Amino acid sequence: MLNLAHLTSFTMLQQTGSFTLAAERLGLSQSTVSQHIQRLEKALGRQLIDRTTHQVQLTAEGEALIGYARGMLDLNGKALALFSQTRLRGRLRLGVSEDVVANRLTGILEDFIRLYPLVDLELTVALSATLYQMQEVGDLDLVLAKRHIGETHGRLLYREPLVWLARDPDLLSMREGEPLPLIAFPPPSITRRVAQQALDRDNVAWRIVCTCGSLSGLTAAARAGMGVLVQPRSMAPEGLREIAGDRLPALEDVEFVLVSRRGADTALVEALSNLVIAQIVPHAP
Repeated sequence: MLNLAHLTSFTMLQQTGSFTLAAERLGLSQSTVSQHIQRLEKALGRQLIDRTTHQVQLTAEGEALIGYARGMLDLNGKALALFSQTRLRGRLRLGVSEDVVANRLTGILEDFIRLYPLVDLELTVALSATLYQMQEVGDLDLVLAKRHIGETHGRLLYREPLVWLARDPDLLSMREGEPLPLIAFPPPSITRRVAQQALDRDNVAWRIVCTCGSLSGLTAAARAGMGVLVQPRSMAPEGLREIAGDRLPALEDVEFVLVSRRGADTALVEALSNLVIAQIVPHAP
């Protein structure tokens, strides 16, 4: 039987490429990590680490083992979570705005189902304003969405600028004198409202050429060259380029927040909120 502590040292060594770093990450001495690897090699009867190079590299046998090692450790974590005395149960209704789904949600859900396998998650994807309306009538427990600058509801995660995007920024020059072709979510959309207010403030004529409730649909329209799309800078879809700030009116920033419903299960909301913060805040623009 393989020792899970030995497998933990082995996977950390592969991840860091250094006995010193692996020991630091695990809170062990370097000699202990080395002993773990030696005992694992002895148990398998195979050499797992190539000791002929200055850098730590896995042998072919080590490369074959690494996937199994990660799977065994992951299964062990799931089993511990399942039978832990503090395990969470129940149902949590999560609302997430369209742009967050396309960029950040997968990692959050992976962590959640691994740590809380007994919790049923009901996911709703919609515009931020729609999610807030659903939460007000009690249909959602936790919302991850945008808010306007100056609003105070929710727990602030980070703030970032909105930008104008197009397949070809020279589209503006080619259509000079014509209303700006705008691709936007339907009302009530925060990005749509910000874009329209900025254009109106600078007396820039515009017209909506494509409306869709799905970011993938809006992205397809923008990639096809239909017009200009507004999105948070860090969430700009591939295939679109940012339009220089002097060519169109400046857009205000938006803030991403977590909003919990009063009366929702506090333990469930806090568990998911902590995962969202851990996934998003360190990588915020």
